[in-house]
Amino acid sequence: MKTPAPSLRARLTALLLLAVLLTAALQAAITWRTALAETEAVFDAQMERIALSLTGGLAASVLGDDALAATRGAEELIIQVWRADGIMLYRSPSARLLPPQTVIGFSHLRAGDEDWRVYALETPSQVIQIAQAERARRRIAGQLALRAVLPVALLAPLLMLIVWWVVGRALAPIERLRRQLAARGAADLAPLPTGGLPAEVLPLVTGMNGLLARLAAAWQQLADFTADAAHELRSPLAALRLQVQSLQRADTEQARAVATGRLLAGVDRATRLVEQLLALARHDGDADAVREPVDLPVLARQALQEADAEAQARGIALRLEGDASLWLDARPQALAVLLRNLIDNALRHTPAGGQVCVAVQRRPDGVAELAVEDSGPGIPAAERQRVLDRFYRVPGAAGHGSGLGLAIVQAVARRHGAQVVVQASPRLGGARLAVIWPAAAGPED
Repeated sequence: MKTPAPSLRARLTALLLLAVLLTAALQAAITWRTALAETEAVFDAQMERIALSLTGGLAASVLGDDALAATRGAEELIIQVWRADGIMLYRSPSARLLPPQTVIGFSHLRAGDEDWRVYALETPSQVIQIAQAERARRRIAGQLALRAVLPVALLAPLLMLIVWWVVGRALAPIERLRRQLAARGAADLAPLPTGGLPAEVLPLVTGMNGLLARLAAAWQQLADFTADAAHELRSPLAALRLQVQSLQRADTEQARAVATGRLLAGVDRATRLVEQLLALARHDGDADAVREPVDLPVLARQALQEADAEAQARGIALRLEGDASLWLDARPQALAVLLRNLIDNALRHTPAGGQVCVAVQRRPDGVAELAVEDSGPGIPAAERQRVLDRFYRVPGAAGHGSGLGLAIVQAVARRHGAQVVVQASPRLGGARLAVIWPAAAGPED
């Protein structure tokens, strides 16, 4: 089982807290080193000031009261004053004796198993020597450095709490969005709210809203298809039941033959209705299908060959006119369905001995046009737009169609960015249905 990745909040909080800890540690280290260095400098300056203060208040042989006062407050310091000939003039009370310092200025000295920081100042008559134990200096410096670092150590936890709170506040809109999604039902495809979302998350939510909109459209199409199919299949199934009952009641061979013929015709109509319903559902949802170059006249010629047997049986003349080659970027199977339904619609409404003409051309303005004309009764002007709706048939129209053929044509045309125009045929006198592609629909032939 794959281990789930930690949440964005946990990762962001951990990284920020780690950054705070590292920054606090680095700042504490820098503060510690700076405090130690500054303390060492202060101690050295103190030793130098004490030495300078003793140069004016010390007699040739005895240290006076002024010099004694100057040494008060010099913690853990050893003061020694030597005459030029090496005779000690003064030594701090209760202080150990250090050897005379031959190096003028600051230096380090090891005496009595202890390290000392020594400053020697030479005057014309004497040498003043100030010494301080390194251990005492480190202890005092450490105390002062600790006081400097302590605020940083105390503020680091507070800063971590602030980071935790800020991250929670920044990610609150995302958490709110998560709760809203978790509370939604399966059928709730409303857009997600985008108010207050961070700029980094907004494109993701916008993309999700686009997906939800497409899912809502697909869901609605499925609901419409289910309702339409249930409505339209009710009548053919009821007719089939009646025809089966009629076949059961037939008492002669001739009556059974008639009832069987009617039953087979009913089965054929129901089969065609189911096929058209499935074709409509398929072409309603194939907007993202891959397209390829298609030669429209070649496809039209194949469709006419498939319909030739039915046309000959009814004495209807079929012909193809227009350009010999016209290429489109399309789905060949979808265009074949479109052509079959246009031609089938024309054959159904053309009387025996009539004509059906398929014309393919690219007009001078670059627009590609596929037109199917027939010599039938035509479509009244008031009905020309409605015939493209699902399950709609012109009142009084001949045949037993389901009203889905032209709806399939409309669905395929929309998926290809084309437009279906219903007109009267000026040449043949019947209907003219044209599918028009924009100039950019495919390459020029």
